[in-house]
Amino acid sequence: MPDRWNIAAPAPFHRAGSYLHRAGQAASYPLVGIYYFVRHREFHPLFAGRLLPLALISFLVYLILFTFAFLPQFAFLAIFHGWGAWVNALFLVLGEGLVITQGLFEGFFVDEARVDVFDATLINKGYEDLIAPHRLLHAESEFSNNSVRRLGKPTVSAAYQPWSIVQIIELIVCLPLNLIPILGTPAFILITGSRLGRLSQYRWYKLRGLTRKERNAEISLRGWDYLWFGTVAMLLELVPVLSFFFLLTSAAGSALWAADMEGERRLAEGEEVVAGGPAGGPVGGLASGQGDTAPVDDEPPHYEDNPV
Repeated sequence: MPDRWNIAAPAPFHRAGSYLHRAGQAASYPLVGIYYFVRHREFHPLFAGRLLPLALISFLVYLILFTFAFLPQFAFLAIFHGWGAWVNALFLVLGEGLVITQGLFEGFFVDEARVDVFDATLINKGYEDLIAPHRLLHAESEFSNNSVRRLGKPTVSAAYQPWSIVQIIELIVCLPLNLIPILGTPAFILITGSRLGRLSQYRWYKLRGLTRKERNAEISLRGWDYLWFGTVAMLLELVPVLSFFFLLTSAAGSALWAADMEGERRLAEGEEVVAGGPAGGPVGGLASGQGDTAPVDDEPPHYEDNPV
């Protein structure tokens, strides 16, 4: 059985190697997500149409911050840190920009696009049966090889991760960590990254219909893995202007990870799964076309992610 599903009690002599392997594997998914997103052209309109305007607004936010806030904060930190203060000042300003952009835009405009990326990626990996009970899906023949165009309106509430003012407050509370020499900035990234990682597969747990207790139990088992996924995703989010782009690519990486774990979970439960998805199309042995929505004549107009 793969390490991820047998992580409670690794062998003593392999404990360190197991943790390093899991950390490296989890940290790789946000980077793999970038490659996957770029390669799949059906995802590109989600960024160009909805998030590119927000990226331009983000550029203005960071331009103002670096023009008026970076030098004063660097001068203050240099009194205590010396010339090495530029690192702390840099991450302090980047964190301030992240707080502003997340508070203004992310919870309201970005989450829907991340849901689309996550769901479309799972469909590409063969797990259409996870998506079908939660949103309308158009027939594969209608939009062949374009999983994004197949996505219809959600039939239940859909969120990539729950937006909460608590997340913004946590960022604000953790920002002063960047004032601490040497250890402050890594601590800020790891603490905020840990929370980001734990929320990164909220959509997967909801699609599976897990209760809060069941979800928390699985998250606690993968806390180490989510720490490193979230840390890399957090570093990407701190990149000025491109942060909105990386929000989508990290969603793709999270879905790829979820697809891998879903396959392992179903194998562990005795279900037949083949590479790239389940045997015979949708998982669970459904016949071709089963799991789609009503006949084409009864389908509503396809879902369009309109630009903001």
